[in-house]
Amino acid sequence: MSLGLFPEYDETAIYLSRSDVNEELGTFSKHAFELEDKEWPSVEHYYQAMKFEDEKSQEAVRRADHPKKARRIGRSRFKKIRKNWKEVKAVYMTRAVYIKCRTYPDIAKKLLATDDRKLVESSQYDYYWGCGRDRRGVNMYGQVLMNVRAKLLEEKLLEEKLQEKNT
Repeated sequence: MSLGLFPEYDETAIYLSRSDVNEELGTFSKHAFELEDKEWPSVEHYYQAMKFEDEKSQEAVRRADHPKKARRIGRSRFKKIRKNWKEVKAVYMTRAVYIKCRTYPDIAKKLLATDDRKLVESSQYDYYWGCGRDRRGVNMYGQVLMNVRAKLLEEKLLEEKLQEKNT
């Protein structure tokens, strides 16, 4: 129970940075994957490109040489984003993270190794994808990772059952 204004630091949680290129579970890690008949250099590239419905804008993001540049293009105020972006953005993020994990079994294994621990995107400034400075943010990226982890675990258990049945 927190006695202060902000939630207590959860020592059992795993805190990670979505925008660290060296964090394999982050959106900036350079692990290319195929989705919607295109190769995406990172989850960030795919996510930012899906903000747009027009092919030209999507391609500009996809071809960005770094996830940071893809983010910058995706945040451009001069491009028209999807009308329903707020409603669908978590779906696109989840899709990209899931496909990345299915493309790279070692990353899926790393995610599964977090067991049932809470995953937290530790951005101080992002109160939607991260926990925010005061740890009261939505932590949607952490939720996406935990949802993908649950799906991967479900698939793993099903596969093990099928193998058991066939032996």
